[in-house]
Amino acid sequence: MKILSITIWKKDGEKAVELTSLYDVNSFGYFQRNTVKDFMKFTSQLMADRTAPGSRMSVKEQEYICHSLTRSDCIGGVAICDEEYPQRVAFSFIIKCLDDFLSIHPKASWTSLPYSEMKEIRQQFDLFQDPKQADSLMQIQSDLDETKLILHNTIEQVLERGEKLDDIVAKSELLSLSSKQFYTTAKKTNSCCAIL
Repeated sequence: MKILSITIWKKDGEKAVELTSLYDVNSFGYFQRNTVKDFMKFTSQLMADRTAPGSRMSVKEQEYICHSLTRSDCIGGVAICDEEYPQRVAFSFIIKCLDDFLSIHPKASWTSLPYSEMKEIRQQFDLFQDPKQADSLMQIQSDLDETKLILHNTIEQVLERGEKLDDIVAKSELLSLSSKQFYTTAKKTNSCCAIL
């Protein structure tokens, strides 16, 4: 699970204008990195242009998913992730980046665009690389899955013990039956002889 890029946009009519962006192309070959970065930038621009204010969308291309969210105030973000990255966490990442950007650069201060890479967005980018660590619901789900696995193992062990106990009970019933037969046989045998 990996996030490859985050781009923050403002919509001016039909066209989106880039405010800031961050790309991680280290997983690609050295000579492919610029091409991959240009493709991600183009895709982000296209998604930002086509996402209406107040909506979100996700588009899958091969093994990557592009998540786009535009708030009602025409500020939006586009995150490109691999297909394993959870959609809900990707949108949480975009919202968190938008909030961080707007807290540092309010709309009134937008003069020279785009802004250079911001350390706050870099911190979110690094934090959200592991969705279980960044998202409390993912962490709770992971803990629940682990607990469920432990409970299943414990129940299996109890059932195995239960089967062993059932075998012991069956053997004791057999032994009880055998002892009753022995008692009646011994009584018959002893009835012929009188003890004085």
